[in-house]
Amino acid sequence: MNEIIKNIEATQLKETVSEFNVGDTVKVYAKIKDGNRERVQIFEGTVLKRQGGSSRETFTVRKNSNGIGVEKTWPLHSPTIEKIEVIRAGKVRRARLNYLRGRVGKAAKVKELVK
Repeated sequence: MNEIIKNIEATQLKETVSEFNVGDTVKVYAKIKDGNRERVQIFEGTVLKRQGGSSRETFTVRKNSNGIGVEKTWPLHSPTIEKIEVIRAGKVRRARLNYLRGRVGKAAKVKELVK
C-alpha cells in the first residue's frame, strides 16, 4: 500500500518549483473559477511558514488588506498555482513567523536580505 501512495504522489509533483524561503515577499498567481471561466488572481504577501515535504508540502502567505490580516495556505505542488514570483528576499532567523500576526504597520515588516 505504501508503494502505491508513493507512486501516485510522485506523478503529482511539479517539475519546476520556484525557490523561496520563509520571510520572502512573494506574489502567488492562483487560478480561480468564476462560474464557467477561469482567471488568475494575484495574492501578494510575506511567507509565514513552509511545512511538510515532497508532494504534501504547503506554504502560508500573509498580507494586510484594508487593515485586516489575511492568510492563505496552498499546497506547493497544487495545479491551481500558476507560478510563485519572489519580489524581495527577507532576512529572518526563524522557520515560523507567527509573531507577525500580532503586529500592525511598520512593526510587521521583515528586513530585506542584501546579497
